[in-house]
Amino acid sequence: MSINTVVLLGNCGADPEIRRTQAGQKVANIRLATSEYWEDKATGEKRETTEWHRVVVFNEHLAEMVEKHVKKGSKIHVTGKLATKKWQKDGQDHYTTE
Repeated sequence: MSINTVVLLGNCGADPEIRRTQAGQKVANIRLATSEYWEDKATGEKRETTEWHRVVVFNEHLAEMVEKHVKKGSKIHVTGKLATKKWQKDGQDHYTTE
């Protein structure tokens, strides 16, 4: 058995990008930042690291809610699944996980 579930709680790094598929379905793209804080044991210095995530909302109703309520700096909670897409540029394979 395996489970593909991810839970993120973070801040939007930019206003969501709203677009429509060729079939007319509304889709929201969100850049989400999650941060981790700790104290360096050797120096006592406060440390932070930030990870950036690409979140794609394919559900029409949720994409509309994102469009109306989510802005740059908004703190949001996302539950979903990971998907990795392969694409090519100049003959080179590239991968994007969303």
